[in-house]
Amino acid sequence: MNRERTPEITPGPELSREEIRHYSRHIIIPEIGSEGQRRLKAARVLLVGAGGLGSPTAQYLAASGVGTIGIVEDDTVDVSNLQRQVLYTMQDVGRPKLEAAAARLAAMNPHIKIVEHRCRIVADNAMALLVDYDIVVDGTDNFATRYLINDACVLSGKPNVYASVFRFEGMLSVFNLGDGPCYRCLYPEPPPPGFAPSCAEGGVFGVLPGTMGLLQAVETIKLITGIGRPMAGRLLRFDATEMSFRELELQRDPACCICGDHPSQTELADYAVLCGTGLGEASGDADAAPIERVSPQWLQRRLGQQAALQLVDVRTLNEHQIVRIEGSLLMPVDEIEEYFHTLDRDLPVVCYCKSGVRSLRAAAFLAERGFRDVASLDGGIEAWTRDIEHADALY
Repeated sequence: MNRERTPEITPGPELSREEIRHYSRHIIIPEIGSEGQRRLKAARVLLVGAGGLGSPTAQYLAASGVGTIGIVEDDTVDVSNLQRQVLYTMQDVGRPKLEAAAARLAAMNPHIKIVEHRCRIVADNAMALLVDYDIVVDGTDNFATRYLINDACVLSGKPNVYASVFRFEGMLSVFNLGDGPCYRCLYPEPPPPGFAPSCAEGGVFGVLPGTMGLLQAVETIKLITGIGRPMAGRLLRFDATEMSFRELELQRDPACCICGDHPSQTELADYAVLCGTGLGEASGDADAAPIERVSPQWLQRRLGQQAALQLVDVRTLNEHQIVRIEGSLLMPVDEIEEYFHTLDRDLPVVCYCKSGVRSLRAAAFLAERGFRDVASLDGGIEAWTRDIEHADALY
């Protein structure tokens, strides 16, 4: 038992006969028993994101009897979600995820309460969202939100059950528990924009979020009931291709800007700036000129005029094969240094990727190597597909 390190959750009222029957396989476990199940009933857990990680986490927290589950989600169900987001079916495509998730969880367990937060967590609302909950589960997939959740948890004193997935690898930890580290102790600063692609750009093995989401549910239930040893101070890395788990020891950084001995950050920051989203310059050189961003409509006009133009797709081969702009040259951003010499420096270049992040990085690379007329397609292939082809994104 490690209850001295877990949130102080007072057991709820006595279980009804229906609840006893529902949770009987839990109650007969000595380490949980009736008191542990009543703690689950009294617990309030905030799940940020109801996607690949949030889907299995939410289902098992609901099935296990966590009394109040708050879900923060503002997206709608897309057919590309169904490969890994097991809360949803084809009938839910186009439906708000929050609405579909709440209905599914309520049908699974009538003894719990689902609180719907139909919004995106941002610096302006994060502290208010966390205030009524005991534990926060991070089911997000971008750096800006991860840093925001971490900082809000530290400032509000809430444990943060973290997981992340990319291709075939997942990671898991519990941050800000007792004297354990926070996410910034592991990653003090976010990577440069475009350096680490999102799951939408790099892909994810469909069952991997299920594995990591289940482990998040395990850690959350352990924190509530006080059983076992939490993952605080430890990072679990899972490789699905090898079916291997590796555990790394983590320590709180005394110099951490938010949880250290003398924190310099005492309030939430501007996470779009921190993580390089929404910035006008892609180059790390402060004296470099900002990269021009062109609209899909501008590009369509130039292509229609058959103007001399080099259109470069900086995504991966697999992405290029899914959808591309006709006539574009494939030159993945990670390989551009090897192949950029095949481009004509005297002709304009427009780079594009999925959403416009990697293309800024590629365009900055070319500009630094003497290309005088280089631009990035604002919004990437997503914007082109939506605004020019008037179709849904394919991935």
